Amino acid sequence: MLELLTEFVEELREAGLPVSLTESIDAANALHQIHLEDRDALERALGATMCKSQAHWKVFKSVFEIFFAVRSVDPAAGAEAEAATGERVVRDHAISDMPHGGLTGYTRAGHLSASDLAQAALEVLLSGDDARIAMVAAYAVSRFAGMEPGRPVGGTYYLYRTLRALDFDNLVAKLMEIERASAPQGTLSSLEERLARDEHRVHIEKLRTAIKDEIRRRLVEDRGAKALARSVRKPLLEDVDVMHATREELDGMRKAIRPLSRKLAVRLAKRDRHLHRGSLDFRATVRQSLSTGGVPLQPRFRSPKPSKPEIVVLADISGSVATFARFTLELVHAVGSQLKGVRSFVFVDGIDEVTHLIEGQEDIAQAVRRVSTEANVMWVDGHSDYGHAFTVFLERWGGCVGPKTTLLILGDARNNYHSSQAWVMAELHRRARSIFWLDPEPRAYWGTGDSVVEEYGNYCDAVVECRSLRQLEDFVSELAGNGRLRSLSPAGAGSR
Repeated sequence: MLELLTEFVEELREAGLPVSLTESIDAANALHQIHLEDRDALERALGATMCKSQAHWKVFKSVFEIFFAVRSVDPAAGAEAEAATGERVVRDHAISDMPHGGLTGYTRAGHLSASDLAQAALEVLLSGDDARIAMVAAYAVSRFAGMEPGRPVGGTYYLYRTLRALDFDNLVAKLMEIERASAPQGTLSSLEERLARDEHRVHIEKLRTAIKDEIRRRLVEDRGAKALARSVRKPLLEDVDVMHATREELDGMRKAIRPLSRKLAVRLAKRDRHLHRGSLDFRATVRQSLSTGGVPLQPRFRSPKPSKPEIVVLADISGSVATFARFTLELVHAVGSQLKGVRSFVFVDGIDEVTHLIEGQEDIAQAVRRVSTEANVMWVDGHSDYGHAFTVFLERWGGCVGPKTTLLILGDARNNYHSSQAWVMAELHRRARSIFWLDPEPRAYWGTGDSVVEEYGNYCDAVVECRSLRQLEDFVSELAGNGRLRSLSPAGAGSR
C-alpha cells in the first residue's frame, strides 16, 4: 500500500498538484484511521490531505480512480466467464410480456446481437439495480469495446464504441415508450412523464459511469496505473496554454482572472515601496522637541498623499493572437473593474481607445462583443503593425502617459516585417513610470521571424512570457514582491 501511495503522490505532482512531503506523510497517517476497503472514505481521506483547491479536485479524482480502481472480481477468468455473466444478466432480466418482446432464441451470451444486448440494457435500466447495471456494463465492454492487450488506444475510443453499440443516444426515448405502454391508460400525465424521464436519465448515467469504470479497470490491468495515468494526463487549468485553450477552459480562466487582476491592479497603483511616509514636517518636529530640551529626537513627517492610479493598457487583438486577445480583454476588463483610473486601448495595425466600451460592463462577453464590433483598429489590411499603432498612440494619446503612469502591453510583437518604430517605445519609456510587456509566445520564439519583441524590450522594465494563468500569477507575485521583475526581464531589457 505504501508503494502504491508513493506512486500516487508522484503522479499528482507530475499532473501539477503541489503535494509536499508533509502532506504525503499526513496522507499515510490518515490511512491508519480508515478502513481501506471503504473506497469512498479512502478518497476523502487522501483528498483532505493532498488536494488544497477545488480547481484541483477534478485532476485529483481522475488520478485516484486510476490508481485505486476497483479490480475485476476474477480478472483471470477470461472471456468465457464474461460471456457467462452476460448470459446470466440477460436471462435474469428477460421480460417476455414487454411491448417489444422478450429476449429469446439465444444459445450463448457470446452470440447476442447488439440489439439483444441493447434490449437487456433497457430491462436493467428499468429495474434500476446498481449491481445488475454493473454486470451489463462489464458484458457490453467485453462484447463491443474491442479492447486488445497492449494496444495504445485511450479509453474514450473504447467508450465510444460501446455506447454506439448500445444505441445510447436513444435510450431515454425507448424507456419512455415502455413507460407509456405500461401505464394503466396507455399514457402518462405531464408530471409522471417528467419524473419518469428524470429517473431514467439517472439510471442511464449510472450505466455510462459503470462502462467507463469497467474500461478503466481493464486498461489498468493491461498497462498498469502509472502508464495509464501518463497517457490520459491533462494539464491543470492554470497550466493550459491560452493560445490553445478550449471554450470550457477559457470560461474557467475567466473565473480565476478576477482575483489575480485585483492583486495586479492594487500593485500597479501603489507608489514605490519605500514611500511609507511623507516629507519632514518641520513645525511638528520643533514642537515635539520641546519635550526633550529642544533636541529633535523624534522627527515628525507629513502624512503621504496617495497617488492617483494611472494605468494604461495596450492590447493586441489581431488574428495571430485571437484566443489570447480574448484572454487579454478579460484581464483588461477585470483590472478596469478594480480601479477607476485605467485607460484601455486595443490595436491591430490601427489603434483605438475602448475604455468607454469596457467601463461599467458587468458581462465580459458583452464587453468583448462591443470591442470586437465597435473598436476602430483597422488601418490598411488588418495585419499587425505595432510600429504604426504605437506611433498613432503617441500622437493622439501620448499626453496620458506621465511620471505616474504604468504602461501594460499585451501582445506577441509579431510585426509582419513592418518598421518597428522603436523610438516610440523609447519615448514612452522616458515618460512613463514603468512599462511591462506580457508576451503569449514561448520565450524560445522571441526575436525569430517577424518578432520585434527584443527591440521593444530594451525600453521595458520587464518582458514576461505569459502563456498560462500560472505564468500570469507568477508575474503578479513577482511584481508584488519587488516591484521591478528584474528576475523575469529578458536579456537586453531595460531596468530602472
